[in-house]
Amino acid sequence: MNYTQYLENALIASRKRIGIEVINQVLHELAVSAINHTEFLLAENKKDLDRMDPNDPKYDRLQLTANRIKDIAKEINHVGSLTSPLGEVLLSKTMPNELQISKVRVPLGVVGVIYEARPNVTFDVFALCFKTGNVCVLKGGSDAHYSNKAIISVIHGVLEKFGINKNIGTLLPPEREATDALLNATNYVDMIIPRGSQNLINHVRSHSKVPVIETGAGIVHTYFDEFGDLEKGKAIIFNAKTRRVSVCNALDCLIINQHRLTDLPEMVNHLQTKETIIYADEKAYAVLENHYPDKLLKLAKNEHFGTEFLSMQMAIKTVNGLEEALNHIANYGSKHSEAIITENSEHAETFLNDVDAAAVYVNASTAFTDGAQFGLGAEIGISTQKLHARGPMGLEELCSYKWIVKGNGQVRSS
Repeated sequence: MNYTQYLENALIASRKRIGIEVINQVLHELAVSAINHTEFLLAENKKDLDRMDPNDPKYDRLQLTANRIKDIAKEINHVGSLTSPLGEVLLSKTMPNELQISKVRVPLGVVGVIYEARPNVTFDVFALCFKTGNVCVLKGGSDAHYSNKAIISVIHGVLEKFGINKNIGTLLPPEREATDALLNATNYVDMIIPRGSQNLINHVRSHSKVPVIETGAGIVHTYFDEFGDLEKGKAIIFNAKTRRVSVCNALDCLIINQHRLTDLPEMVNHLQTKETIIYADEKAYAVLENHYPDKLLKLAKNEHFGTEFLSMQMAIKTVNGLEEALNHIANYGSKHSEAIITENSEHAETFLNDVDAAAVYVNASTAFTDGAQFGLGAEIGISTQKLHARGPMGLEELCSYKWIVKGNGQVRSS
């Protein structure tokens, strides 16, 4: 198959500028069309679900429901309502020689996104890229083949209604060879963003000749400090672990100060209602034994620390103080989202300053690491690196900038 033709068509589509008013109209129409096509989208999604084991952690990510489609439509509308960053002047000055120099936001160009069994990403990425004047080249996993094809057909239907080149939203075939073509598309693609497992991210980082922004694996910790409030802790831990276990901001490891071990049974008691398996270190295990269901309580091994579970599983690590908690996070975290539960302001500030992560919390659930929750609209991913973008990537993060220089015949002296 000639994958290059897909990429050439996407590059050509990127050269056509579309006015912001039309962009917003298209996004509104797409939100309406998504809801109107709910039955079609669910039927195609079921074809994918029927091929996957319901116990697979990816099943929840793959599944579309009527409510989820409504939420997707809501986010598309939200993106349409946001102020476009395009053309924003970041800096403007007149030099002594009267050259007028300004730094202005512009699209990245052609953005490739490689992702696994998350069909909502197809809608989200298109909306964000379209709003920022970018073309998106999408490479979804074979697990979501029917879902992604259905979604892109809805998107193309709206684009054609407005007379817009449908290649600004390009979906590559599901074959692995298409991934290889995208990773080597230096003449066509400006940036690649992987969304999915650590294995996927590692593969893209190792094989891509195109610049990569890592959006990543979330090995997420919450530290319950010696001065933590138990009621806050119970609510935060339950929400961070169980709200949606298959997403990257879900809690993987509870770190608890040894002086608060007596509170641990009450702290995690409600997790059993969600059949949450706990891998506890020796001290935590001794406290939880006979207070948490035997079938759900396991003795932790080293491999359970530094694991992104993406399911109803959680590790517990006991520490003797804040410094040990910080060291554990530094050794096992993925620089995604980390939280502390404490009423000690000094401990809170130390945690905020010393933890190296894209999002750091005090007395709040890590479930908020999300573009919509940060007021950015739907997100293209959570960047765990430090170059160009970090944390939830919204509209501004999908832009670069260029320098505009206006003169009146000035030449540089020798």
